[in-house]
Amino acid sequence: MPYELFTSLRYLRARRKQVFVSIITFISIAGIFLGVAALIIVIAVMNGFETDLRSKILGINSHVIVMEYGGGMQNHAAVMKEVAQVKGVVAATPFIYSQAMLKSGSSVTGIVLRGLSLEDGLKVINLGKIREGSLAGLKEGKRDLSGRRPDLAAATPGIVIGRELAKNLGVFLFDTVHIVSPTGIATPMGMVPRMKPFIVVGIFESGFYEYDSTLAYISLKTCQEFLNMGEGVTGLEIRVDDIYQADKIAKAIEKKLGYPYWGRNWMEMNKNLFSALRLEKRVMFIILSLIVLVAAFNIISALIMIVMEKNKDIAILKTMGATRVGIMKIFIFQGLVVGAIGTLTGTVAGLAVAFNLERISRFVEKLFGFKILPGDVYYLSELPSQVNFGDVGVIIAGTMLICFLSTIYPSWRASRLDPAEALRYD
Repeated sequence: MPYELFTSLRYLRARRKQVFVSIITFISIAGIFLGVAALIIVIAVMNGFETDLRSKILGINSHVIVMEYGGGMQNHAAVMKEVAQVKGVVAATPFIYSQAMLKSGSSVTGIVLRGLSLEDGLKVINLGKIREGSLAGLKEGKRDLSGRRPDLAAATPGIVIGRELAKNLGVFLFDTVHIVSPTGIATPMGMVPRMKPFIVVGIFESGFYEYDSTLAYISLKTCQEFLNMGEGVTGLEIRVDDIYQADKIAKAIEKKLGYPYWGRNWMEMNKNLFSALRLEKRVMFIILSLIVLVAAFNIISALIMIVMEKNKDIAILKTMGATRVGIMKIFIFQGLVVGAIGTLTGTVAGLAVAFNLERISRFVEKLFGFKILPGDVYYLSELPSQVNFGDVGVIIAGTMLICFLSTIYPSWRASRLDPAEALRYD
């Protein structure tokens, strides 16, 4: 073991004449511990938020949408064949998007009405968990009403709604609801809203409150008839093999189809949301790094006081032949050991909490009886966590760099000590 490291470890273990120096050292370790642990936990939560949001958004939405300038798309079958030839495209399906009102008894709410192709729609999107019923009920003749309302089994088309939407309207499986279209029907008495009864054949839960409270799905054919669109659709939804290449694939589709078709990828459609998440992650990293900086100032204070306390020791080492670089190494090693202890314990604690965050949050909810993430306020209902070891490596390296920089001034002062001055009166 180099004598510099041996001496620095002896100084750390030795009893202090000034107890205050030991307290400052302990506070430095505790500060680095808290800073590193907090950074790892918060960054893991931010990564979890981004990953969970992306998976849920891309579950119920497609990776790329293709639409036509000027309104609906009439020849979607031919366009689908062209799109299927583009490299990277896994599946495509026509869709209809419209706003409407959903009425059940005296309750009325606005919804986003989606026409779903029963042949290939589920190859592109995923509605999440079907809590009750099934998507097969959207197809007439495939509906299982379990003996309830047999009079509506054949004539009334089916609808699948979100769990929160069903809760808000007080609707249950096999209940009848009415969809009111904003585009009315011209009659001698003026425009009359288009209204049609539907039977609830399924209730889904995507885990995304905004979707669960607004989305309603009916079959593509029924939606075309209800909105009087003929064979037209709003556009095509496309699934690709690499979500991070969606922008390039969208441009390739635009180039192949030409005018009047245009494509948009999921990154463009959710750009503001993910940009805000990345900005928040950077800001939280900077703010929590201040904890480590405060601990680094404590290291500086502790080392300066140790240098003042060990003046005679430094002078004796110099008279025995120790160089200035050797003296600097003693106090640099001492500060790095303090930083390493705090970083190591903080990393272990931070990873332990980050890997078990969902269990901890559920325990807190049971213990105190409140929900950490209410579904009607936040996008997510559970506190997600995803540890990125690249981020952990950056946190460890950054912390050790700050600790190293904090040792330079005190160790430099120690190396400049004049042995004659230190031993003059001894």
